[in-house]
Amino acid sequence: MSDAAALRLSPQRVAALRDAVTGPVLEPGQDGYEAECATFNLVCPLRPAVVVGASSEQDVVAAVRFAARHGLPVAVKSAAHQVVSAAEGALLITTGRMKRMSVDAQNGTVRVEAGVRWSEVLPRAAEAGLAPVAGSAPEVGVVGYTLGGGQSPLLGRKYGYASDHVRRLNVVTADGELRRVTPQSDPDLYWALLGGKGNFGVVTEIEFDAFPVSRFYGGGIYFAGEHLEQVLDAWRVWLPTVGEDMTSSLAIQRLPDLPGLPDPLRGAFVVHLRIGYLGTAADGERLIDPLRDAAPALLDLVGEKPFAGIGEIHLDPVDPMPYYDRSLSLEEFSGKTAQTLVELTGPDSGCSLVSVEIRALGGAFDREPEFPNSVPSRGLPYVVFGFAVGAPHQADELRAELTRVFDGLAPWAAERSLVNFLSPDEATDSAGVREVYGTQRYERLAVLKTTYDPANVFRFNYNITPA
Repeated sequence: MSDAAALRLSPQRVAALRDAVTGPVLEPGQDGYEAECATFNLVCPLRPAVVVGASSEQDVVAAVRFAARHGLPVAVKSAAHQVVSAAEGALLITTGRMKRMSVDAQNGTVRVEAGVRWSEVLPRAAEAGLAPVAGSAPEVGVVGYTLGGGQSPLLGRKYGYASDHVRRLNVVTADGELRRVTPQSDPDLYWALLGGKGNFGVVTEIEFDAFPVSRFYGGGIYFAGEHLEQVLDAWRVWLPTVGEDMTSSLAIQRLPDLPGLPDPLRGAFVVHLRIGYLGTAADGERLIDPLRDAAPALLDLVGEKPFAGIGEIHLDPVDPMPYYDRSLSLEEFSGKTAQTLVELTGPDSGCSLVSVEIRALGGAFDREPEFPNSVPSRGLPYVVFGFAVGAPHQADELRAELTRVFDGLAPWAAERSLVNFLSPDEATDSAGVREVYGTQRYERLAVLKTTYDPANVFRFNYNITPA
């Protein structure tokens, strides 16, 4: 902690903060501090000057007002999948205790507090016959995912981004005020929050639409990595032939030798083809026949599933790990692009990345929602995300490998991209953040940042600086 932060956090002031909130207040070295600061990416530890484990909106209000009085920046942690800075010298608000949730079957809406994860929403929504626009990893927090857009591997091409279906947000802004924001009451702040990724306050509650979907046909097919070229070409040609009921992605993976993996995948180099289809199983079987014919399958997990099984499409990791990542969006995925991807990541490439995935967008991802938001990725047909696993002493080597692969795809790269896919390195590069949003959108966000957070209190994020 800096000397200035220590001065602002005298024992008397910390005691006053404890008296003002019902959740725990923890300082470095105290029991519970490390657990409260734990992150999903182990190379991105949090080291704030003080932590408030908020248990209610009132706790969040008290914490932000305390920070404002004493000149402290504020960081926010829910499920901690997208930490971009250690938040040194900051007041960290954790929201994992804020778990209230309700499902309104008659109106087709879900309301959750800031600590709720998709894995908690899915079964409750399913009881009402409803499906939210959830992402590929059910253990991700609902609020953080939605504030960055929220790209679903099943509902996205039909319904768009999760941000497109938000009815209301409760948010505590930098002045310590709790605001109830709707597109009618505060259209500018609503626009900025949904896509602005935590730059405009602490969202304490969110209400959004869900859809009458109870099942899907989908999952993954694993092929041996030696068949990457055939599978990639078949997938690339197939994508334009399917409708918005079909969402798909493909990952080139070098899987670890872990006992939790089935034998064909343990320590293997594979191509993981993902399918999420909203039509009947019979139609789905027929539609993906060309993909199954591309090469012999090591493991075929595609079938009829309940909507709450959406996590089975990608089978994303659930345990914390140390990793480094990069992303970009592609303007096209031509034969030349596919050939280059094979050269960069295929069997003869020497690639060491655990995963390089390409997700097909399009459909409703390209359409403007009824109520505008700042999600910057409409019109982009593909997004690529890659990650390497390793300890901090391997950082230079792993970042160099990510650079090699992603620079190799640069001829097809778009300027804008998906906010939620930004790596910590990219998110802390102000020029990179501006590029992801595009100049016009970024400048509007910067003006609104000046209105709602002129001192950039909320800066430990994909930061938009005040104009």
